[in-house]
Amino acid sequence: MKLNLNRTFYWISFAWYIYIIGPAAVKKIIQWQQMMDSMQSLGFDKNWTIGIGIMETIGVVVVLAGLLKPTLRTLGVLFLFPFAIGAFTAHMAHQEYHHFYNSLIMCVLSAVLLVLDKRIKIFTHEDKSNVVSSIH
Repeated sequence: MKLNLNRTFYWISFAWYIYIIGPAAVKKIIQWQQMMDSMQSLGFDKNWTIGIGIMETIGVVVVLAGLLKPTLRTLGVLFLFPFAIGAFTAHMAHQEYHHFYNSLIMCVLSAVLLVLDKRIKIFTHEDKSNVVSSIH
């Protein structure tokens, strides 16, 4: 039961992740006025905004390609994680608290997707039984 619950939570998180980052990336590329104004207020000009949008779109494509090849899904999340952290940091630094929720959710969802990913092992303590010692 726990395994199914984890899988369900993983896929809900995955869908929410794409739902947030995908449209935001496209809005940067197509230069949606509200997005451009928001990015300008954070100090990003048109070229930087479009560049960030392109990089985020590449990450989304890699994550979506992970539906066919799961390793790509993990790489895409790892690629997009710094963008989520950067967006959260920028919104907090500029005291745009009304805009930081999606970036905070992206940070949390990135961590959730990585923690629930069976291909990633995260060790929070040193396990000396796994250490290989070489005694000659």
